[in-house]
Amino acid sequence: MKSVIRDINLAESGRQKIEWVRKNMPLLRSLEDEFSKTQPFKGVRVTISVHLEAKTAYLAKVIAAGGGEVSVTGSNPLSTQDDVAAALAADGLDVYAWHNATSEEYMEHLNMALGYKPNIIIDDGGDLVHMLHTKRRELLPHIMGGCEETTTGVIRLKAMEREGSLMFPMIAVNNAYCKYLFDNRYGTGQSVWDGINRTTNLIVAGKNVVVIGYGWCGKGVAMRAKGLGASVIVCEVDPVKAAEAVMDGFKVMKMNDAAKVGDIFITVTGCKRVISEEHFKVMKDGAIMCNAGHFDVEICIPEMEALAVEKKVQRQNITGYRMSDGRWLNLLAEGRLVNLAAGDGHPAEIMDMSFALQALSAQYMLNNYSKMGNKVVDVPADIDNRVAEMKLKSWGIEIDKLTDDQKKYLESWAV
Repeated sequence: MKSVIRDINLAESGRQKIEWVRKNMPLLRSLEDEFSKTQPFKGVRVTISVHLEAKTAYLAKVIAAGGGEVSVTGSNPLSTQDDVAAALAADGLDVYAWHNATSEEYMEHLNMALGYKPNIIIDDGGDLVHMLHTKRRELLPHIMGGCEETTTGVIRLKAMEREGSLMFPMIAVNNAYCKYLFDNRYGTGQSVWDGINRTTNLIVAGKNVVVIGYGWCGKGVAMRAKGLGASVIVCEVDPVKAAEAVMDGFKVMKMNDAAKVGDIFITVTGCKRVISEEHFKVMKDGAIMCNAGHFDVEICIPEMEALAVEKKVQRQNITGYRMSDGRWLNLLAEGRLVNLAAGDGHPAEIMDMSFALQALSAQYMLNNYSKMGNKVVDVPADIDNRVAEMKLKSWGIEIDKLTDDQKKYLESWAV
C-alpha cells in the first residue's frame, strides 16, 4: 500500500532526526544488530501506532531490520512530525499519518495502517485495539497479540479483560519496571517541562505549580518543578499517593482550593474533567493549563469555551480564553500531550529503554502468543532485567552478583 503523508520532500530532515536519536539509543542499536542476524520477525506483519517522531521511527526500523513487514501510524494528531513520517516512507515503510490531522483523518490513518492485516500490533493508548474490536473485527483472525505503551491503554485493556471482550493477548509494556520507573518518571518529568518552557518562555521559579495526579508521571513532573524552583501543589484522589506527596515535601490540596492559587496546572491522571467549569471560574488571570495524559479530556475544554467571551492565539501552541470578568486563561497545545504536541517527547536515552522493552516484548509475543490466552500480560521479568543490564552496560557500569551460597541463604527459611 502507498504511504499517506504530507510531503515526501521532507524526508532528509526526518532522516537527520532519526540518525541523531539512533546515535543516542545504544540498546536499540544492539537489538538492530541482533535482529538483522536472527530475523525474528521475518514474514510477520507489524503495525505500530505510537507518537510518530524520531524515536518511534527508529523502533519501526529496528523491527523492519528483523524481517518485519511494518506499517506505521501516529497515536495523537498533534505529535506526528511530518519530516519523520516522510523519512520512513522514503526508506520503504508504509506510513499513514500527518501532523494536525482532523479526527476523521486520524481514524482513517489508523484504519489504513490496519489494512496491512497485522499479526502483531504495538499500540499507545489503545486506539488500534479499539478499532480491531469494533470497526475491523474481520482482522482478528490475523492477530497474534500486541504490546501497549502507556497507562491509559493498559487501563482500557484491563477493562476489556474484565468484561471478557479482549480477543487476543496484550503485553502491558507500561507496567514493566524499566518503563514506569524511568520513562514515566524521568522521561515525563523532563519532557513535560521541555514542552512548557519552550512554549511559554516564562520562568518557573517562584510560581505555584499544580500537579493533578501523583502516579509515576506526576511524581516526575512534580520533582522537576521543584528543581526549577516552583512551589508545588499536588491534587490526588488516592490517599496513599496523597500521603506520599506530603512526605516528598509537597503541599496537597483539593482541586477547588488549588485552582485559586495555581499559576501553572498540569494534568497527569488518565481521567476526564479533572479541570472543569468550577475551577475555570476561580483561576488567576494569566493561569496556564496543560495536559500530560494521553487523551485531551482531562481539561474540559468545551466548558471553558462556553464560559469564554473571547478566544485567540496568544503565541504558537498557546490559546487564550478571556472570561467575562476580563481574566485570561491560557491552554497549551489544545489540551493534548504537551510534551509531544509542543515538544519532541521523552529524551532519546529514556525511550531507548522503553522501546527496547517494546521490541523484546513483541518478539516474546510472537513466540508465546498461543499459550497466553486473551489476557493482559506483564512483561516477563527476564526481559525487564535484560533491558536494565543493557542500560548499565551502555553506561560502562558493572554490578555485583549473588554467590551460590548467598542465593541458598536467601531461599532458605532457616537462619
